[in-house]
Amino acid sequence: MNHSNDPFPYIEESEVLVEDLIDVESNDLIVYNDEFNTFDHVIKILMKVCKHNIEQAEQCTITIHYRGKCAVKKGSITELKPMCEAILDAGIQAEIV
Repeated sequence: MNHSNDPFPYIEESEVLVEDLIDVESNDLIVYNDEFNTFDHVIKILMKVCKHNIEQAEQCTITIHYRGKCAVKKGSITELKPMCEAILDAGIQAEIV
């Protein structure tokens, strides 16, 4: 309660679950270069799994090739985990960081 002579306003407490805080934090889905997958395959998978348009998928694939890795998507663990699994299932190395 805020009393008229109280210099601090009353702030209602609210419960926040740690799981909720963890899930909203931004994480990166990283895809790594290898010597096996073609540009076309990686582009196709990024478009299918991450819903990239052709330009995004091509740019990420070029970055993966020349820099060894690329953050292809940002999001919560809940959002990124199935994407990461689909990329791994396609034979492409990936992880969430």
